[in-house]
Order: sequence, then C-alpha cells, then structure tokens
Amino acid sequence: MNKAKAEKILILGGCRSGKSLFAQQWLDERYARKCYIATLDIKDDPEMADRVALHRKSRGQGWEVIEKPLNPATAISPAPENTDALLLDCLTMWLTNLILAGHSDSEIEARVEQLNKAIPACSLPLVLVANEVGLGIVPESALGRRFRDLAGWTNQQVAKVCDSVYFITAGLPLKLSR
Repeated sequence: MNKAKAEKILILGGCRSGKSLFAQQWLDERYARKCYIATLDIKDDPEMADRVALHRKSRGQGWEVIEKPLNPATAISPAPENTDALLLDCLTMWLTNLILAGHSDSEIEARVEQLNKAIPACSLPLVLVANEVGLGIVPESALGRRFRDLAGWTNQQVAKVCDSVYFITAGLPLKLSR
C-alpha cells in the first residue's frame, strides 16, 4: 500500500467529459487494491447494463465493487478492509436515486451531511466523482430545476471537505483552488 496521506479528491465534469477515467487512472497509478463504490441502480435498463459492463471492463484488474445506490457513506466509513483506496462514482447518480425514491430536499440535505462527515472520517484515500450540471440551460421543468439546484449544492458541500477538486473537460483536468 502507498503510505501517502489519505487524500480526498472531488472530480467534477460534464457527461462524457472523461471524469471517471481520470479518477480510475489517478487511483491505478498509486494503489493496487481499489474499491469502486457504485451508486448506479441498473434496474431493468439494458442500455445502462451495457454502460456498466463497459465501465467494469475499462477498470480492469484490482477493483472490488460495492453497490450503494442510496447510502454510499456507509461504504466509506468505516472503510472496507483489504483495500488501499476508494472511488465513489457518482454523486449525481446517488442524488438521482434519492429524488426518484421520493426523498424531500431536507432529507437529501441530511444525507449529504452524513456523507460529508464520512469523507474526512475515511481512513483511506477517496476519490469522488460528480457531474457538473450547472453549465447548461435552465431546465424547463420544476423537477429538472430541483435536480440541478440540489446537484450544484451537493457539489459545493462535498468540495468543502475535500483536499483537492478537479474539473475535467475533453478528458483534460483543471485543478481548482479555493
């Protein structure tokens, strides 16, 4: 295991920006035993199942997978044994799951607060991935605006407890500073 500080990194970007690949490569370059904490709930969606299969193939060897579509905080603190580093992908899908499960804004805010307590408590390096959804047009529907607002707020909250934040566009990272 790499004895480096248990760094916490948030990686943001648009859809298909290369953020997940950047996160995987960052961890692959540093750690042998990695755990992928998946928030996607495939349900009965064959197209999403194909996407998950491609993600798994792109990760290659050395990755354990834990599926936590509604409560990823429980997978990072306490951290799983026999693992050197964690990747939580993706906060935006987690938020989608909570909204679709009928959680109120205040319940979602409480879940984000729970995650924000678990992040610094995690004893392992942790990379979190999320979509930046606030760069496009204002959504037409109230649900779309609620999702955009909660996603932006969640990203801000998580960024506060991370050591580094990267913005990925066209596969290229930009390190952000406070």
